[in-house]
Amino acid sequence: MTEPRRYGRDGDPAGELSVSVYLRFKEVFGGERVSRDRKRRDRAAAGPQDSVPYGKGRDPKGLGSVIDSLTAGLGWNSPLAQHELLGNWAELCGEDTARYSEPVSISDGVLLVQCQSTAWATQLRLMRHELLVRIAEKYPEAGVDTIRFQGPGAPSWKRGPRSIPGRGPRDTYG
Repeated sequence: MTEPRRYGRDGDPAGELSVSVYLRFKEVFGGERVSRDRKRRDRAAAGPQDSVPYGKGRDPKGLGSVIDSLTAGLGWNSPLAQHELLGNWAELCGEDTARYSEPVSISDGVLLVQCQSTAWATQLRLMRHELLVRIAEKYPEAGVDTIRFQGPGAPSWKRGPRSIPGRGPRDTYG
């Protein structure tokens, strides 16, 4: 006949396992229990200035300042400034100019602007310095060093199903 298993501290493997788990938890999570008297003494030693409702560092903060500190802490200032610049292009360069130009992207410090005509691209190239100064004043975190203006793309006659050798059409546009 087999002897029944015992549970608890009588040398049973299950009991030893539970004790070892308990001791490990006590070691990891700081098994020392702190009495209420000790907590009171610690609070009294800390002083009343630490628990004042409107003490240093306890003032309520506005949502804008909280979000600003969050974006600065996560390193989002540059991408946010870049997208704000792209969204406020009309305010930056003027309504008339924005009607004929559109910012496309910012990469490696270069703002790429697509223009509706080569005349507008040339005019904006002449205004490049003024636009860079405005960008540096309003959006310094955007990291824009230079602006590249592109005119509309011209059709290519070099490739395609009906291309022929030669320089392409000459006097066919008017």
